[in-house]
Amino acid sequence: LTGIFTLPWTIKPLYGFLSDGFPLFGYRRRSYLVLAGITGCLSYSAVGNNFWGLLGEELSVTTTVAALVVSSACIAVSDVVADGIVVQKTRESAEIDPSLAGGLQSLCWGSAAIGGLLSAYFSGSLLEVMKPQEVFALTAILPFLVATIGLLIDEEPVGKIRAMESESSSADDGTLATTNSDVQDDPFVDVKSQINSLWQATLATTNSDVQDDPFVDVKSQINSLWQAIKQPEIYKPAAFLFLWQSTPTSEGASLFFMTEDLGFGPEFLGRIQIISAFSSLFGVWLYNTYLKTKSIKDILFWSTIVSFPLGLLDLILISHANRAVGIPDTWFVLGDDVVLSALGEIAFLPTLVLAARLCPRGVEAVLFATLMSINNGASTVGTEIGALLTKSLGVTETNFDNLAPLSFICNLTSLYPLFFITWLDGVGSVSEQEIEEEEAASATTAIDTDAV
Repeated sequence: LTGIFTLPWTIKPLYGFLSDGFPLFGYRRRSYLVLAGITGCLSYSAVGNNFWGLLGEELSVTTTVAALVVSSACIAVSDVVADGIVVQKTRESAEIDPSLAGGLQSLCWGSAAIGGLLSAYFSGSLLEVMKPQEVFALTAILPFLVATIGLLIDEEPVGKIRAMESESSSADDGTLATTNSDVQDDPFVDVKSQINSLWQATLATTNSDVQDDPFVDVKSQINSLWQAIKQPEIYKPAAFLFLWQSTPTSEGASLFFMTEDLGFGPEFLGRIQIISAFSSLFGVWLYNTYLKTKSIKDILFWSTIVSFPLGLLDLILISHANRAVGIPDTWFVLGDDVVLSALGEIAFLPTLVLAARLCPRGVEAVLFATLMSINNGASTVGTEIGALLTKSLGVTETNFDNLAPLSFICNLTSLYPLFFITWLDGVGSVSEQEIEEEEAASATTAIDTDAV
């Protein structure tokens, strides 16, 4: 069932195409958030209230699963639209104050970590005092809040944006001339100029043909997306991130080990989730405070190197060697999880900043969703490879004889993506702070030029 519920998240680029290419009621973001929020609210309410008696007294498994899949799709749509808004605001803030761009990504993912913390706490505590259906009914409030917040988003109608961009397109024709002089200072300027030039061309087509061809927006989105993906500055880092996330994992077998062998119950597992959320927040703080001056490639390289010996600590837990030195299983698991969760957040944040900076105007949602889908798809591949290894080694929910070799293999394979880390040369060789300084200098130069 978990795989079924995650299916809507595997087609996130489709939601990006819809949001970018098919405005609803004149808006690309606001209308989709409202629609997704209302639909999600109705889906959760239906499950929590026995479908209001419309399907009889007995709940059907099929209809319940279908309603939960719809609610999952609504969350995925909201996630894609929100990502598009964040990417758009990141680009706009980079033109005004580049230091705000990275901070915006950190703020969003820090907020997500807080949400994960609250979810981890209440998901366990509410079930102790409420029935599952009552929890679903209460959860319906959350997508309704998303719809309400969507109405408050400051977004210009698509028609007005097209008119403004059409007026400014003539002024943008001269921007390509600055590319040759700036390319040595800004590693992103070449790909940005090519994508923006394509956008101006597609914009002209859209303004003239939109009345005749209702799909012209989608065609322009596809063209812009394809031109963006063809840039080495995008497809090489994306390929590396796929390899980095697709390494096998033994999480499934480890969960059975913790519940069946170590005797951890739902309460303690919920506590682990809370600690992980706190660790993620700490990782966000650590990155913003100390690591923004380090290159993205260095952060990914060293976080992978440090994670390898930490991952091997699972062998101590599996062999119960920690008990010999007086370390309880609970403390050992919590300590290991704190460090690994923080490292994971530190490694993930710079990739988000990089992806947001490279997303061209007009395809923010679809390109960012594509990059995140690559990330999610790679994680699914890693999980499936881990499941195959688990089966091959004969590890089951009761047999953990080969859990130690499984854990070692999974940790060892986490190092192989480093052989391809040169794919991050160029865009990954600069730090977020350097990017901010270069964009600040470019913005100052543009203001001075306009003043002249």
